[in-house]
Amino acid sequence: MLETYLDALKAQAEPGRAEQMAAYHKQSREVLGVPNPATNELTKSWRQALSVAERVDLARTMWDTDIFEARIAAAKLLTQARIKDDAAVWELLQSWVPQFDSWAIADHACSAISKRLLADPSRLDTVEDWSRSDHMWTRRAALVATLPWAKMNNLKPADQEARERILGWAASYVPDRDWFMQKAVAWWLRDLSKHDAERTRAFLAEHGDAMKAFACKEAAKYLKGA
Repeated sequence: MLETYLDALKAQAEPGRAEQMAAYHKQSREVLGVPNPATNELTKSWRQALSVAERVDLARTMWDTDIFEARIAAAKLLTQARIKDDAAVWELLQSWVPQFDSWAIADHACSAISKRLLADPSRLDTVEDWSRSDHMWTRRAALVATLPWAKMNNLKPADQEARERILGWAASYVPDRDWFMQKAVAWWLRDLSKHDAERTRAFLAEHGDAMKAFACKEAAKYLKGA
């Protein structure tokens, strides 16, 4: 089954694009040169045609090729809000997190993960373990995958509690000087500021001086006049 789908992906490659993408994404793995809209269209059709079990199997084999676009396609295959009996999907997504080494692949996978967290918020217990990982990309995933909680309005008590829990993880990241970690904190706060400006201001009042200047500026981007 893999070869058929991989060939379909390769057929969308554009001449000269692979080199540009490899340089931009700093990839040492194989890059085909497939534009993201083409990957979107392919994976959309695959999601419609395949059962959940078939998608899990295809996503697993796609990921294991270690081809840049194949890993992104694997994540897109599993990005869906409502999946009945999603345990196998959740288990596969979790297995990928320790392998994250590229922001583009990680962000697409985190988009799929966020859907599973919204479907079952008790899974935040697992994500809290990620927030204490020695692997930078795993720690970063704890914030990227929980961005939906930054964007919520009219929160129920459970969602408010989850938001504060995630902000606690963000606070623990502030001393980390890695650019990607600072960017992740800023990204979460920037999105939060559109929905809860006062809570964002409170976080920055407490932690802003310890954040890198670019991150603090990014976090406060939409606060003026709010």
